Amino acid sequence: KIKNEIVIPINHNLLAAKEMTVDEVENVYSHSQALGQCQPYLERHGITAHYTLSTAAAAKRVAETGEDAAIGTLKAAELYGLKVIDTNIQENFNNETRFVVLDNEDSPITGNDKTSISFSLFEDKPGGLYELLGLFAENDVNLTKIESRPSKEGLGHYIFFIDLEGHRLDDDIGRILKDLEDNTSFFKILGSYPVFSEDLFK
Repeated sequence: KIKNEIVIPINHNLLAAKEMTVDEVENVYSHSQALGQCQPYLERHGITAHYTLSTAAAAKRVAETGEDAAIGTLKAAELYGLKVIDTNIQENFNNETRFVVLDNEDSPITGNDKTSISFSLFEDKPGGLYELLGLFAENDVNLTKIESRPSKEGLGHYIFFIDLEGHRLDDDIGRILKDLEDNTSFFKILGSYPVFSEDLFK
């Protein structure tokens, strides 16, 4: 089960094996997601993007060849002995990545918790998801994330992932989740855990 969540700011930096200016960089290597997040910057400077499996792989490649540049973290620059040509080159300065900590048990109730669940509908019909989400609205439970992914059962079948405020051991939340389980073909509680705060990990 999910026991904790950790949210880490993501800052992309332009790295090279030798001292150079941004205008001297012609080719850059990185993971597709990092390249996409830095695309406006790359276009402004006329830099050609090349894909790698990860930002770490890009940094390693540049360190080994001594050519071109990579997009990566300051930690990658330190690890591979690269020069930092420019910092924070991503377009969105509120870019964050969420990680979860797994354990066999939930975290205890703190009063500032979040619960993650997944479920599938009995059938794909207009208003089906709306009806289920009404359970939360009727009980003043705030949903902080709703995502869907295609299931393996065929076209039109989806698995929904929801984050909601509250702990599954709260009486009201427990009752709502039981109602949801009774009205879905698949239902799983992924975990209840404290809302992320940097103070939790100091």
